[in-house]
Amino acid sequence: MRYEVRAPARITVAECNCSICRKSGYLHLIVEKADFRLIQGTEALVTYRFNTGRAQHFFCKVCGMKSFYVPRSHPDGYSVNARCLDPGTVTGMDVEPFDGQNWEAAIRRKSW
Repeated sequence: MRYEVRAPARITVAECNCSICRKSGYLHLIVEKADFRLIQGTEALVTYRFNTGRAQHFFCKVCGMKSFYVPRSHPDGYSVNARCLDPGTVTGMDVEPFDGQNWEAAIRRKSW
């Protein structure tokens, strides 16, 4: 799978403490749909939904990696796993904690 993301060289990501993100090491780079383009690999994507079913988690059915998804917090954009970006494309990363264990309360406090 290959995709392009338009973002600054220095990015700000969210480190969520929910069970899925914490265990997988996912670092959320939120981008608008216009700033994301899937180049190849559509046929290898499978979707997983849980809890409210609003988020669309895309996994590669070949390797199992979740490198991006449509989050319920940003249904008109994508969350890209910053750990999946090509080396050398990011010059710096600011990591902000996000309390995904208490998602509803945390999202009300969050200013994107």
